[in-house]
Amino acid sequence: MLNLLLFLLTKRMKKPSLEELALDIQGGNEQLLNTVINDYKPFVKKTVSSVCKRYIYESDDEFSIGLIAFNDAILKYSHDRGSSILSFAEVIIKRKVIDYIRKNGKYQDISMDRSHMEDDADSPGLTVEQLVSMDEFEKQMEIDKRREEIVDFKHHLSEYSLSFNELVDQSPKHEDARLNAIEIAKTVVTSNELMSYLKEKKRLPIKKLEKRVNVSRKTIERNRKYIIAISIIMSSDYMYLKDYLKGRLDR
Repeated sequence: MLNLLLFLLTKRMKKPSLEELALDIQGGNEQLLNTVINDYKPFVKKTVSSVCKRYIYESDDEFSIGLIAFNDAILKYSHDRGSSILSFAEVIIKRKVIDYIRKNGKYQDISMDRSHMEDDADSPGLTVEQLVSMDEFEKQMEIDKRREEIVDFKHHLSEYSLSFNELVDQSPKHEDARLNAIEIAKTVVTSNELMSYLKEKKRLPIKKLEKRVNVSRKTIERNRKYIIAISIIMSSDYMYLKDYLKGRLDR
């Protein structure tokens, strides 16, 4: 009996799907809309970053465009489109950001021709499946770009006599230790002196760092390889690896 009650209670407390939330929002629940938009900021940031081919911060204009597009996608979504709201939102966000980029003459390296997608998302007869199919090529480009980035990062690491396997084995095990290491890496990257030393000597300027951070020399040395790797990511144009660090870079 107790197990049955727990099952029924859990079922009642099941979190509503985004599609269900969208219906509530379309019914006029503005407070819920604000909550959903805030919860899905990481999704918007990642989607916008994939278009811009760089890590997007919340202060960027492109991120604001993405939020507006996500808002529109929630309000325009219909089950008749036959796909998930996130698939629909992803397409709308990318199209709106691409339109913004084209109008402002940014990122000339984005060569994909999207002129055949000028119609609005809610044009009659245009289903989300059609939009998604048009988006498949761009997704493949994203996969290729991610693969190229990882290969380039491996090569970059080898210049410092480091490898992925070493990073896995020697990365800090606890979240606090990882955050501390990231903060140390920030100190390196934001200092011309420290960054120049790292690039020229291919090693961490531990003595100089010890004077600038509030951690012991022993801690710096223990996390040396991880700090170097994070410094390389932060100082390079690694959009997907920066996405791995997520909001930690915004602190």
